[in-house]
Amino acid sequence: MVGKICGTGSYAPPHIMDNNDLAKIVDTSDEWIRERTGIVRRHVIQEETTSYMAGQAAMRAIEQSGTDPEEIDLILAATSSSETVFPCMACEVQKMIGAKRAAGFDINAACTGFVLAYNTAQAYISAGIYRTVLVIGAESMSNMVDWTDRSTCILFGDGAGAVLLKAEEGTPCRMAAYSDGKKGEALTALSRHRKGWEELTGEEKKSDKESYIQMDGQAVFKFAVRKVPEIVEELLGQENLGVEDVDWFILHQANRRIVEAAAKRLKADIAKFPMNLDEYGNTSGASIPILLDEMNRKGMFERGQKIVLAGFGAGLTWAACLTEW
Repeated sequence: MVGKICGTGSYAPPHIMDNNDLAKIVDTSDEWIRERTGIVRRHVIQEETTSYMAGQAAMRAIEQSGTDPEEIDLILAATSSSETVFPCMACEVQKMIGAKRAAGFDINAACTGFVLAYNTAQAYISAGIYRTVLVIGAESMSNMVDWTDRSTCILFGDGAGAVLLKAEEGTPCRMAAYSDGKKGEALTALSRHRKGWEELTGEEKKSDKESYIQMDGQAVFKFAVRKVPEIVEELLGQENLGVEDVDWFILHQANRRIVEAAAKRLKADIAKFPMNLDEYGNTSGASIPILLDEMNRKGMFERGQKIVLAGFGAGLTWAACLTEW
C-alpha cells in the first residue's frame, strides 16, 4: 500500500512585510535581499497562532479531498514553533477539524520536518497500520528571529501547508533520512527565558539574545548543496532512474541559490525545480506543503508523475522521498 495525496491546503497570514519594509528596520535593501536569496516578501502573523494556521491549511486539504474528518486515522504535524509545548499542535488541529478518531503527534526537525512527517505517514500506511493520514507543516518563524539581525530576519516567514494521504494499492515510496548532530551548531535556537527583558541580568540578556535563530549561512549553504543532490541520487539509484525521469523536484524553499546549485549538481533542468520563496521566504517545515498546494491548485500535477520531495535544515538533518502523484 502507498499513501496517495488526495487533497492539499495552505494558509499564509494576510499581513505582508516586503524587503523595503525590512530596510526600515535593518541595514539592507530590496536589491541586496533579492540578489542573495530570491526573496521579495514574507507573510507574518499578527493575531494568528501556529496551530490556527495549521488548522486552516488542514481544513482546506480535507475540503478538497471530500473526506469526512472522522475518517482520519492519524495527524502528523511538523513544527518547531508551536505556541504551546503541550498540548501538541496535532491535537490542537484535531480539535479544530473534528477528527475524533485520529491519533496525533508533532515532529520537530525544523526545515526537514514536513518530509520526515510525510515519510512517517507513508511508513504507517505501507505497514497497514493507518489508511488516512493528515500531514501538516506549520511555522511561525517570525517569533524566532531577531528583527535586528540582518543575516536572519530577511530570510524567514510564517505559514502552513497540509496534505491528506489515503491508502491505495501501489509500490511504497522510496525514502531516506539522515542527521549530523556534530554540525548542529551551524543552525540553532535556544529555549527562551520566561522572565521579561527588563528583569533579566546581563548574562541572561545575552542568553536571551542567543535564543533567537543563530545561523552560519555559509556552512548551511555548503551542507545543503552537497547533501540534497546526494540523497536524491541515492533514491533514484534504488529505482534505476535518472534525473530525466523525475517530473518535479520539490525542495525546501530556503534560498534560490541553494535550489539552483542543487539543480546544477544534479545536471537537471531548473524548470523542474519550482520555487515560491519570492512570496513567502523560508517558512521552514511549511515550505514544501505550501508549494505542493500552490502547484496542485494550478493544475500542475498529473496522475502518475514522479516527484522528489527533499528537506534540509537544523540538526543538521536532511530527508527525501521519491513518490508518485
